[in-house]
Amino acid sequence: MDLSIVIPVFNEEGNLSQLFGELKSVLDSLGQTSEVIVVDDGSRDRSFSLIQEWSRKDSRFKGVRLSKNYGQTAAISAGLEKSEGKMIAFMDADLQNDPKDLPKLLQKLQEGYDLVSGWRKHRKDPFFSKVLPSHWANWIIARITRVPLHDFGCTLKVYRSGFIKPLRLYGEMHRFVPTFASFLGARMAEVEVNHRKRVSGNSKYGFSRIFKVSLDLVTVKFMEDYMAKPIYVFGGAGAIMGIVGALLATVTLYYKFYVGIYVKDQPLFLVSIFFALIGFQLIFLGIIAEILIRVYYELKDRPSYFVRETVGFN
Repeated sequence: MDLSIVIPVFNEEGNLSQLFGELKSVLDSLGQTSEVIVVDDGSRDRSFSLIQEWSRKDSRFKGVRLSKNYGQTAAISAGLEKSEGKMIAFMDADLQNDPKDLPKLLQKLQEGYDLVSGWRKHRKDPFFSKVLPSHWANWIIARITRVPLHDFGCTLKVYRSGFIKPLRLYGEMHRFVPTFASFLGARMAEVEVNHRKRVSGNSKYGFSRIFKVSLDLVTVKFMEDYMAKPIYVFGGAGAIMGIVGALLATVTLYYKFYVGIYVKDQPLFLVSIFFALIGFQLIFLGIIAEILIRVYYELKDRPSYFVRETVGFN
């Protein structure tokens, strides 16, 4: 299989027929063996019925139906597990990603890159509610993760399977897939893509996404720098707290023996005890984190979702 396209879907019945028709036309022109894995993330409309209908008409279209709405990351993971292509593409089902951009991304990938990301340079979304927060979030993510992309939120991306298959995605980490791929040394490029205005259905994103991205970014930064050795961050912070506590205790003793100020009259003594206790706790937390990391690497991988049924697979 040359190409797998993974599409997460949640209540997009108004867009799927046009999307599938456009995809079929593009795939026919590529001349490559391909499959389209559409993951219904617990839709409450006729989305999966349309997926079944297209699977009967064209064997390249396959469906995965999750038992409830787990979120976009879990849906992408479910499709990724079923994919068989040497190249794997992701795209949204809301028609804002243009399937005609796929050949352009695939051609760029053949230049020696492992990941090609779409860049919605001219977005057709409301400026203050979507475009401005997205620009701000992209700038912060790029600076902190040191991954040189303009648009982390664009779902339209193409990967070589060797750099995406080993990843295990949880929570809301789908937007950080390029960052995780960079951990493996992936060579990446960015290509301007067409962005279309949504004509049917409702957006699944709001201002709450900014808060979630901020928290996820902390996790990603920790995983990048300290995933294998968490004792460095916890133990380092604990050591600093312990040293500060020892210095404050020394100052307290100096005041007692050389200045004549009793310990009970010095708030520094209580502060030094506080710093010492926090320091010990952080060091022990680092040791526990080290144990958990080793358990994590030893445990058998388990998905964060449950597949109710599939269609179109052998």
